[in-house]
Amino acid sequence: MKGVMLREPYVPVTVEQVDVDEPRADEVLLKTMATGVCHSDFHFVEGLWTMPMPCVLGHEGAGIVEKVGPGVDYVKPGDHVIACLSAFCGKCDYCMGGRPNLCHRTHAARDEDEPPRLSQNGGLIHQYTNLSTFAEQMLVHESSLVKVDDKSVPFEPMALIGCGTTTGLGAALRTARVEPGSTVAILGCGGVGLSCMQGALIAGAGRIIAIDTVEEKLALARELGATDVVDASTGDTVEKVLALTGEGVDYSFEAIGSKRTAEQAYEMLKPGAVATVMGMIPQGQKVELDGPSLLRERRIQGSSMGSNRFRIDMPRYIEFYKQGRLKLDEMVSQRLPIEDINKAFDDMKNGRVARSVIMFD
Repeated sequence: MKGVMLREPYVPVTVEQVDVDEPRADEVLLKTMATGVCHSDFHFVEGLWTMPMPCVLGHEGAGIVEKVGPGVDYVKPGDHVIACLSAFCGKCDYCMGGRPNLCHRTHAARDEDEPPRLSQNGGLIHQYTNLSTFAEQMLVHESSLVKVDDKSVPFEPMALIGCGTTTGLGAALRTARVEPGSTVAILGCGGVGLSCMQGALIAGAGRIIAIDTVEEKLALARELGATDVVDASTGDTVEKVLALTGEGVDYSFEAIGSKRTAEQAYEMLKPGAVATVMGMIPQGQKVELDGPSLLRERRIQGSSMGSNRFRIDMPRYIEFYKQGRLKLDEMVSQRLPIEDINKAFDDMKNGRVARSVIMFD
């Protein structure tokens, strides 16, 4: 099968032939139908984060079940599914406490003494987040999947729900729990930020301020429900938000993965408010806060994949989409073949798209 290979950072990825094993116990082989291009993958290409290489990238995908291994009873061949990196064990304190997105005993990867799921000329190829959606097929643990019963739902929005939409929507609805009538600011209007904005809208926020440096993204944010927009390319972003709100916002969300924007998300809070960081700040970087400001009960927190319980949440997000309350088709800027993955990365890096989706025939 074809897969997008990352062999070393700082160089373009390559599309190569990769061998995929047969499903073993609790594993499912999928035909990949669509996969979103997320900035999280590109962080490793740019060397901002590290992982074992060579590796097939991709973590935001949807497909059709082709084969199942022994013990799999959740899905069967022909089922439509979304893959999610938040695999769960169902037994640990986090799973039993209702926070399966924090589970770290998932058994989602094969043991080291087992044959690799992915290989090339007999050598190990690593799976990114135990998924590797940038490939024509995926071999994953069944706890990484949620079944979509309605086969009329297109694969593009299903793929976006696999990561970016769940991350953004969940940050608003589950991590921060936005209250009706509140004021919300969102820094970054890519796929995650626009999903977070729609989550705030569904939660009943009274005012939603979209912040970005790209005019087209701000225009899209207005179409999707932002009440105000702030161009961060000129002037002080925090001052602009304070000028709009007076005392600051009730909730802010950082969707870029930058030290400075995380600090700005905190600085634009009113007393007693909370900033939620969704972006992947580069490894080793520290976020700096003004110490005395903490006495006003301002808070900053992280959000891991929208604090999801994905087998519960993703079907609900699909219902939002079917009802027209969650706009996902509008967020797909372009559909590309797998051979155009470096174009998709370049367009994303330069702010030309909300979301690119790689399609498989």
